[in-house]
Amino acid sequence: MRAMVFDGSAAVLHERDMSDPQPAAGQLLIDIHACGVCRTDLHVVDGELAHPKRPIIPGHEIVGTVAALGNDVAGFQVGDRVGVPWIGHTCGHCRYCTSGRENLCDAPGFTGYTIDGGYAERTVADARYCLHLPERYSDLEAAPLLCAGLIGYRTLSMAGDARAIGIYGFGAAAHIVAQVALHQGRTVFALTRPGDTAAQQFALRLGVHWAGGSDETPPERLDAALIFASAGPLVPAALRAVTKGGVVVCGGIHMSDIPSFPYDLLWGERRVCSVANLTRADGHAFMQLAARMPLQIETTPYALADANRALNDLRDGRLSGAAVLRMR
Repeated sequence: MRAMVFDGSAAVLHERDMSDPQPAAGQLLIDIHACGVCRTDLHVVDGELAHPKRPIIPGHEIVGTVAALGNDVAGFQVGDRVGVPWIGHTCGHCRYCTSGRENLCDAPGFTGYTIDGGYAERTVADARYCLHLPERYSDLEAAPLLCAGLIGYRTLSMAGDARAIGIYGFGAAAHIVAQVALHQGRTVFALTRPGDTAAQQFALRLGVHWAGGSDETPPERLDAALIFASAGPLVPAALRAVTKGGVVVCGGIHMSDIPSFPYDLLWGERRVCSVANLTRADGHAFMQLAARMPLQIETTPYALADANRALNDLRDGRLSGAAVLRMR
């Protein structure tokens, strides 16, 4: 099979011919049709996340069909369309796993980071962490649901019942979660890179109530701010926009340093919190929601061999919506 591999020698992927993986007990062998390109993949390649498996095949927004089953697999059959998300394994016995917080597991495995992922023609995955996908979405459209959608969903859920939502960084996750928040009857404001009028127009086409730069003040106080960009200075900016009792939720796995800010920005029972990974319960709940509502998923397709170009386009902010590698 063909695969794009990160070996750690430089911030690029190398195309290689590799032997097909074989499913162990409890695993699925998957013929990959599409794999989303996530900012987390970029953090791995740019050395911003410590201790990746090396060499590693990146990619954790995998869509494909089951080609073979290992022993003791339940819930899937050969030919099923399946999705593989970021969370690929948990220990099942630490205090987090036993209290319904497997996203905080002490000994986890992550697809495309510590477990080979989807920038390839085939992969294997633990069936317990795979997801059935809503039929209404094509392979290209379904891929971003597996991280951009899932992490966006968990980030929004941490905002509770907040009615006025500000979304900072309008990329793959934001364009999905904005639609979910609108579907729930919330007021949504999009805050993009200053001067990024294309992203602002995209947000307005999706139905947000206002769009502007992250250096601007939304037209009303926010009950919650969701941050999907990796820029730490957005945290104090979001606190300035959030009303008393509001929350700032940081949805990324990596963020640059947060600058110091006056206590007045936090006072008034404002909160800052982060989102760490996802649970299988998140995955099942979000896929049920996505099956019910017609999400508009904006994608830019790339060939597998063009994975480096996709990562560069993401790094340089040249994408609208989500980049997706297409294997066929």
